[in-house]
Amino acid sequence: MTTRIARASVVALLVTLGFTAPAPASAATSCYGGAVTVRYGDVVDFGPYWTTSRCNDINMRVTGGTADYVNACVKFAKTGTCNHWTKVGRSWTTIATDVLDDSKFTVPNGVPLEGDDAVMQIAF
Repeated sequence: MTTRIARASVVALLVTLGFTAPAPASAATSCYGGAVTVRYGDVVDFGPYWTTSRCNDINMRVTGGTADYVNACVKFAKTGTCNHWTKVGRSWTTIATDVLDDSKFTVPNGVPLEGDDAVMQIAF
């Protein structure tokens, strides 16, 4: 009983002094933290990449350049075809959902107008 009271007193003191336990890292942070940066014009298809347990989806965003958005799809090596084209802007956009870990894929993409360039991040 004395041990529980002592622990409760220590916890109360730490809370009073402003100490708190660190919040657990979110899945989104670890997913986006593993993002790769690519530049449109370097290659036609980005990758190949392999999906990881960090993300349940494949996400993409434009981070720089003159293009406001790009069009992107995910081409899994298993099928060899694009899932569907998605318009990707300056915020994270899901371009494939519920992906299996360790699946090989590339990301074909395009910018909407000739002469634009784009820097993007892909999280998987």
